[in-house]
Amino acid sequence: MWWQREDLNYQNHRLCFSGRNVEALASQLPTPSFIYSGKRIVNNLERLKGALNRHGFKNQHTIYYAMKANRFMPILTLLKTSGLCGVDVCSPSEVDMARACGFECEDISYTGVSLSKTDFDRLSKHPNIVINCDSLYSIEQWGRLKLGTEIGIRINPDIGISRTHNNKLKYSGNMPSKFGIYREQFHQALALASSHQLKVVRIHFHAGCGYLTAELRQLEEILTASLWFIKQLPDLQWINIGGGLGVPHSESDQLLDLDAWAQTIQQVYGELSNIKLAIEPGEYIVKDAGLLLLEITFCEHKQDTLFMGVNAGFNIAPEPAFYDMPFLPVPLHETSIKQRINIVGNINEALDVWYQNIDFPAIDDQQHIALINAGAYSSSMASNHCMRGSFSEYLLL
Repeated sequence: MWWQREDLNYQNHRLCFSGRNVEALASQLPTPSFIYSGKRIVNNLERLKGALNRHGFKNQHTIYYAMKANRFMPILTLLKTSGLCGVDVCSPSEVDMARACGFECEDISYTGVSLSKTDFDRLSKHPNIVINCDSLYSIEQWGRLKLGTEIGIRINPDIGISRTHNNKLKYSGNMPSKFGIYREQFHQALALASSHQLKVVRIHFHAGCGYLTAELRQLEEILTASLWFIKQLPDLQWINIGGGLGVPHSESDQLLDLDAWAQTIQQVYGELSNIKLAIEPGEYIVKDAGLLLLEITFCEHKQDTLFMGVNAGFNIAPEPAFYDMPFLPVPLHETSIKQRINIVGNINEALDVWYQNIDFPAIDDQQHIALINAGAYSSSMASNHCMRGSFSEYLLL
């Protein structure tokens, strides 16, 4: 099967994940449960760093893990102790959690939107935090609180990127966006920063999510568009290209070629001297490092369609419903007999469908299934809709 790899596959017809028998885990743990592989998370980080080191950014880059993807504290602690990354945050409470897990202020990159005066006050109490201002208003407010400090400016390149051209995942390019400062306002932003003696040493942008090798041409266009902004900044030290690196969600997706990705960045920025690169991946680091274990509740025909029910709905892992990002259901026990089925959740909403018309192995006496790619933007986005928001999380080391 297309999704199988060394640490996620069938062995003797039993699903294994991170060296563990998933059926055995399902029999021991309550459901729904998110299961995360610490080894996979670290390996994903190491692959990113390796690609950047091979293509012109050795000792010239920093990775900030996007905490909004998954804020499970054991994962954050693992990332801190790995020494491989800092953390990207977008709220004062995320700053507090990062600090609680051992990250120092200088390890934390903050890029938020629509900040309140209370937000600014809380952030200003953290010395040396890496701050990126995304609006004229935020430059003004930060300048009043932190006169004469260093900042980054989040720009909007007016070009978007996403897996399979999914407009729901694009942060710019489709229509005017709340994210970042556009080219026509940039000189005003610089003048405002200067009036508060703020030194602009970083440029930041994030154009979309989930991109794979097929979208690298779009990435090149975005990076090229950023050059105009970069040329306006004599004190520039860092270019932060955001996150958005994706993982395959279906058989037709092509795995992101990290060497081609790093080469794309090098081709655009290679001649910029004394400039360091920052990236903010979340999905790439944790998404394929997570499974969601679910209990099968019923299986029966309704008219001419066979439905399988499970004990969790879209509120536990909203990406399939919100962003059309399919989370593939897989059986814990592999069989050759297949049946066409719809897999549905326990939420009283029409959109609570995990997967439609999937050829799924006959479950026989199996009691559980797993959803793959559930490590990012699932538990962190979960709600208590219908008061069915309970779940557990476990980190495998």
